[in-house]
Amino acid sequence: MCGGVEISGRYTRSGEQLKIYFPNPRAALPVLGSEEQVVWIPWGRRREQAGKGPAGGWARLSSVEEGRWEKYGPTPVRIPAAKFMEKDEAKVSHWFDLAEGAMIEGLVIGDGEQQRVYVITTDAPGEHQWVHDRWPLISF
Repeated sequence: MCGGVEISGRYTRSGEQLKIYFPNPRAALPVLGSEEQVVWIPWGRRREQAGKGPAGGWARLSSVEEGRWEKYGPTPVRIPAAKFMEKDEAKVSHWFDLAEGAMIEGLVIGDGEQQRVYVITTDAPGEHQWVHDRWPLISF
């Protein structure tokens, strides 16, 4: 389901390597804006956080395709991660590298201070279903 991401290189604020975990209520992800400009947006909404939009940090691809997110006026975005993390049933973390040029697909909802980014998820590839049944949607 993508519980963490690693961002590195030109997409970080100062060029350092960052690991960002969804459980952190201050978690934010970089999204690519116009002209490849990076904008940092809070990652999802926790149940205890005020604001609009669903609790959680993920949007199932099937629900996006069915139009369930339309009421939020979503904007498709790309998240320039180097790696992402999934936890297995035993809560053991597993990190997966993204290929050169690959990015995680996401949705941004809300305006101004209320903006949130949600990672779009799909079924895990067969060889990784032992880790988790959901996987971030990755594109090139």
